[in-house]
Amino acid sequence: MAKIILTHEVTGLGAPGDVVEVKDGYARNYLIPRSLAAPWTKGAEKDITAIRRARKAREIATLDDAKAIRDSLQSKAVVVSAKAGEAGRLFGAVTTAEIAEAVKASGAPAIDKRKVEIAQPIKALGEYKVSVRLHPEVAATVTVKVVAA
Repeated sequence: MAKIILTHEVTGLGAPGDVVEVKDGYARNYLIPRSLAAPWTKGAEKDITAIRRARKAREIATLDDAKAIRDSLQSKAVVVSAKAGEAGRLFGAVTTAEIAEAVKASGAPAIDKRKVEIAQPIKALGEYKVSVRLHPEVAATVTVKVVAA
């Protein structure tokens, strides 16, 4: 078992700044190469506090605020325009950053692109459901309409 410090949120494992123990291969082959985690050392306590401070500044303060934002996000669909071919297939895929920008452009409160979770890559025109983690206890389901640019 390897002890690591999470630098990004990993679904089912923890939030940034958490110290967790995972299997050696999972840490060595997946988490550390993707910069989702760093190896734990005795001198890493200052890193942990800096990560937690940055996370606290970004996250939504209260549960009520998160629920209000969830309701505003779920009330309307978000439109993302992308280049598409004749059959409706996109050139590339819709990214979490594009979805976060579209949410902001629609007048809803700005969300962090790292909080957006796409179940399957969006590679065609149409309507999709995307999950946004607003708070540890609150997640919103946002309807994303992908239209041709």
